Amino acid sequence: MDNSVENPMEKSGISNLLIPNWPAPAGVQALVTTREHGASMGPWASFNLASHVGDDLAAVTANRAQLRQSMPSEPPWLTQVHGTLCVDAAQVRSGVEADASFTRQRGVVCAVLTADCLPVLLCDDNASVVAAIHAGWRGLADGVIEASVAAMAVPGERLMAWLGPAIGPAAFEVGAEVRDAFLMHDRQAAQAFTPIAKKKWLCDIYLLARQRLQALNIRRITSAEFPGYCTVRDIDCFYSFRRDGVTGRMASCIWLE
Repeated sequence: MDNSVENPMEKSGISNLLIPNWPAPAGVQALVTTREHGASMGPWASFNLASHVGDDLAAVTANRAQLRQSMPSEPPWLTQVHGTLCVDAAQVRSGVEADASFTRQRGVVCAVLTADCLPVLLCDDNASVVAAIHAGWRGLADGVIEASVAAMAVPGERLMAWLGPAIGPAAFEVGAEVRDAFLMHDRQAAQAFTPIAKKKWLCDIYLLARQRLQALNIRRITSAEFPGYCTVRDIDCFYSFRRDGVTGRMASCIWLE
């Protein structure tokens, strides 16, 4: 069941956090940060959580400390490289090069940072394993979702997915290399590309992710492809690398209670 027609996020009691609206079982908790109400200044204003984008590290540290108050532990912050590696969040330290993490250990937080790329959160029906995935187009095309599901070691029919705020299909203009990368894997991916000029297309990254998930028998997908949740278009709520270049990053986090 795809719940993308419903509002996929709700405001939490903390003004700069959004809570995924999905049918996750009791024992699974998740949140998404916005860019609001933090310590960062300038192009990173104000709740930037990335230490690699040129922001004052003292501000990043303050923002992470503020976020930590809403979670049971500090997540291992990944050095994301647009690859496919999914690591065990309970076994790694911050700085490890990976684009996804999973855990079966309660109180361990999985987190990814984004500013247009698609965050994907996964959990199983029994609240025994969760994962957070950074799905830029390269990682998505190369199989970061497939690698993460394999690491979780749970059949797809027992998993559900939440697709977080990303660049919307009306804003994501790509060239032939992006389209070709997906069509080499599955010709059905052509449905996610709308031609707008010679060798230029608008790309629906949400549809591409849904196709990959459904191929793994993951049918329960809640998507943040919803009016107002395009990272490029909502300058007040979200960071966008494509819009601004120098900018901060939001975090999508999930854990087991």
